Amino acid sequence: MRKLLLTTLLSSCFTSICAFAQLDKYYFVWVGRSMVMENRYKEAIETLNTLLRSDSDAYEAYFWRGIAKYHLDDLLGAEQDFTSTLDRNPVYTLAYQFRALTRTRLGDYEAALKDYQEAIDLRPDYPGPYFSRGVTNIMLHRYENAVADFNMYIRFVQKDADAYANRGLAYLNLRDTTAAMEDFTQAIRTNRIYPRGYLERGTLLAAQGDYDDALEDFDKAVECDTTLIQSYFSRASLHYRRGEYTAALKDFDKVIELDPTSSVTYFNRAIVRTEIGDYNRAMDDYDRVVELSPGNVVVYFNRAGLHSLLGDPELAIKDYDKAIELLPDFTKAYLNRATAKYVTGDTRGAERDRATAEHKIEEYRRKLSTGEISPMADTASNFNQLLAFDTKMSRNATTATASATHDIITIRPLYRFTLISQTADTTAMLPAATRKLPETINDFLRTVGDYRLDFTCASGDLSADALIEYSEKAMRSKGTTAEEWLPYFNLGIAQLQLRQYTNAVNSLTKAIELSPANPLLYMTRSAVLAEMTDFISSMDNEYSRISPDSNGMNGSNGGRVYNYDDAISDLNKAAKLAPSLAYIHYNRGNLHVLSGDFNAAADDYSRAITLDPTLAEAYFNRGLVKIYMGRNREGLLDVSKAGELGISDAYTVMKLYSPDR
Repeated sequence: MRKLLLTTLLSSCFTSICAFAQLDKYYFVWVGRSMVMENRYKEAIETLNTLLRSDSDAYEAYFWRGIAKYHLDDLLGAEQDFTSTLDRNPVYTLAYQFRALTRTRLGDYEAALKDYQEAIDLRPDYPGPYFSRGVTNIMLHRYENAVADFNMYIRFVQKDADAYANRGLAYLNLRDTTAAMEDFTQAIRTNRIYPRGYLERGTLLAAQGDYDDALEDFDKAVECDTTLIQSYFSRASLHYRRGEYTAALKDFDKVIELDPTSSVTYFNRAIVRTEIGDYNRAMDDYDRVVELSPGNVVVYFNRAGLHSLLGDPELAIKDYDKAIELLPDFTKAYLNRATAKYVTGDTRGAERDRATAEHKIEEYRRKLSTGEISPMADTASNFNQLLAFDTKMSRNATTATASATHDIITIRPLYRFTLISQTADTTAMLPAATRKLPETINDFLRTVGDYRLDFTCASGDLSADALIEYSEKAMRSKGTTAEEWLPYFNLGIAQLQLRQYTNAVNSLTKAIELSPANPLLYMTRSAVLAEMTDFISSMDNEYSRISPDSNGMNGSNGGRVYNYDDAISDLNKAAKLAPSLAYIHYNRGNLHVLSGDFNAAADDYSRAITLDPTLAEAYFNRGLVKIYMGRNREGLLDVSKAGELGISDAYTVMKLYSPDR
């Protein structure tokens, strides 16, 4: 009896101890989770580590530590923790969902899609994975797939404003403005204090010219969230369009209060202040823009005009000097500087500027009549227009800030091996598609022996099923071909077009190990590395943060800097092996552009043109680079040559820089 009583007491004590330990476990998980939700990620990791040191099977601790690591951009660590969660609990649906998001950012899209499907297979009635996959599809610009995913999610959750807003965004990108408007309105019906719904709908209404209703929506967005910068900025722009300058200034003031580094807001506020005659404060704003965006030619031009209005022609001349330095063909700057020089008594200098301007205008008219390229004789341009919120005042590789139009001009893409169907039309993308390729490349294509493989800067169009079949064929051919590297090359090409970048790099690395003297393998891997970098950087945006409670992603750009060093390194190796292959230098020029090294880019394009004077894309890209660098005449001549060789976009560029812009 005593033995039985002792056993009972021990059992009771053990149960109490286990219950206490279990309580401790849940407490640590709760604390760690709370810290994650409060953005205290490092503290959360420390807390969850404490639990995991005593209980290595606490799968929820791994999960929340994975979430914390994700927010700290430790993607590999996050993936590892989500995997540890699933090792201990293979039916934990959220872990599949968030590992999929992590793998998407890592470029392992095949694995990510498998994780989404695994989550859906485990719990087809659980809406979270549909939402997350829908957001991922938006990031991938697969808008139809995104609509389908949000349709499924909304079948289960009818009261989620985020879902309607996201589906509306997908519809908007599909140019279905009616469906987008319905979804933005439904988001508002679902949550009357949801600012994004009002903001998205207001933006669409403003684009359609319905200013009154748009203003009501922007007012409501501000009421719902007094810290949302975009709402104030959009409302300020709308007030300006309606001639309500005081209200516009008030909203721009609020934006700057919330973000003192918003150069586009200072620029817009300066324009409004100038229009109402508040010249001194407009000058303060332009001074601030110059500090934030010293490479923008329009800021100096506008500030020079303001100096003239304030009766200081010498300062005006200095700003016109800077504008002309940045843009040597800026005819209007020459004319205005001539006027300022007359005021200071520099008659000879004024006459020289006016003669220069008249010569440029006459040259423009002459070449316009003959269809030749024209310099920038912008005597009719208006530089006092408000800029959009997402406009970057600082100049970058693809934005034509010189004429203050802020239209996007894109460089021609990399040349690479691509799988293209017989029905694909590559001529629109590649004017020189019929150009004779170097024998090095022709020999390579003959070795591969697949009629679908082309060397081009056009995009491939094989279906996913065809690419998977191509991959499987490559896998089966391992060890059966004379060229051991060939199956890995074929596999890498298919994986690239499936956007399985990590897998593609691994396959091509294996091919290079088997054939280290083949320059085209390095060139191919470089293209994969570059595209992977492009994709990862493009996802570091408003969708880049994940929030478990909302089953989506929520947050902002973390300010990460991306580089193309690995891709450039591969091209350096290729150039050593095949220094006379123009495409290597062309591709390296593109990567230098993306890295911000424009002098190196121009040098590489020049080398490519020397090696192959018919390489239209090299002329086009070098022209854009020169325009960016302020060498407009040289740049436009290059773009003109590209037009001669068949690139139709060249004429769009020339029109952009015509004097009536």
